[in-house]
Amino acid sequence: MGKVKIHIFFFLIARSLFGQWQQAAGTSGLNMQSLLTNGINNFAGGEKGAYLSIDGGATYSLSNNGNDAVGPTRGFTKSNNYVFTCTSKGVFRSSDNGKTWVSKSSGISNLLSSGIISAGSILYYVSPTGVFKSSDNAENWSQAGLSGVDVRSISAMNDTLYVGTLSGIYKSVNGGINWISINNGLGSSTSFRAIECKGNTVFAAGPVGTGVYRSTDFGANWTLLGGGLASGSYRGFASNSQLIVAGSFGGGVFYSTDNGNKWSTINSGLTDLTIFDLEINDSYILAATNTQGIFRFPISNLNLSTANTNLEYKNNITIFPNPTSDLIHLRTDNILIGSKYTVFDHLGKSVLMGKIMSENTQIDINNLSVGIYFLNMGEHINRTFKFIKY
Repeated sequence: MGKVKIHIFFFLIARSLFGQWQQAAGTSGLNMQSLLTNGINNFAGGEKGAYLSIDGGATYSLSNNGNDAVGPTRGFTKSNNYVFTCTSKGVFRSSDNGKTWVSKSSGISNLLSSGIISAGSILYYVSPTGVFKSSDNAENWSQAGLSGVDVRSISAMNDTLYVGTLSGIYKSVNGGINWISINNGLGSSTSFRAIECKGNTVFAAGPVGTGVYRSTDFGANWTLLGGGLASGSYRGFASNSQLIVAGSFGGGVFYSTDNGNKWSTINSGLTDLTIFDLEINDSYILAATNTQGIFRFPISNLNLSTANTNLEYKNNITIFPNPTSDLIHLRTDNILIGSKYTVFDHLGKSVLMGKIMSENTQIDINNLSVGIYFLNMGEHINRTFKFIKY
């Protein structure tokens, strides 16, 4: 009988530990500001540089040879078998998953960076003096708009760019050649230090006294979210097809499984509730904190449904020709037959709607003006394509 009690006791302890955040070994007492998962490699960056974990975020070791060792590593991205950091001294590139780093900042006028992403085959870097881009794996950089604007965050929906700045939110549909101010619904909020594209939805982290804003029409309109999400300043997001997580300044981590309508906190085990970045790998949510390093939380503890209807369907969907002048041919799997499609212009305005009636559908766009458009298809299963009308 005593053995049964002991087994139950240890089961309860194991279940309790499994259901809360666990601090990653090697990061205690560290300021961490950025995260990236690249296969089995989990990167973290902060005031001491870049760290690497190869055990799912349980243990991190300094992996900063050649990277900025003076100022913070503020962001990561991956592209074409490389990993990139952005730091207080510009961009660094690694071809060996963080064993060594090489400085790659030629053409960048301000090395004090705020973020870096890869969109398609292009790298984008944001700083207090605007946006820069590189099409050759960071060998050379050029200005990509918003010169003189203090840009604090960047995300991409396909190749449409969204940036958060100290003067509001902007987007570009042509690689930074032109930027559009998209602030309808933001009120007096101007400072946006994190931004996240999840499917066809954009989330933006507002300043103190606000919270998280959401746009479901490509940034044309924004709504301040409630649903259990605390007001305050937010600094980091991460998302996959089943959930989005938001990290606040002093309030910990919130998650939503319905695209931001309802939120719950997951703070048990966190010893620092100021979150600067979040990431999701195959098994864990990772959190970068202000003073206590990296924590991880088991996704399985959220009991997410494997039949979630919001999963993106990525197979057997094509549109052609592109560019086009008159017709779009839409070829889909039969899973989308009966679903609606909507065409949006570059400002997020709906300009054409219809229904997918077969595996091969023709969409007449003769009445549309010349320009860039987005074709969104599906209701529960969503997919968006960008096309050009000439």
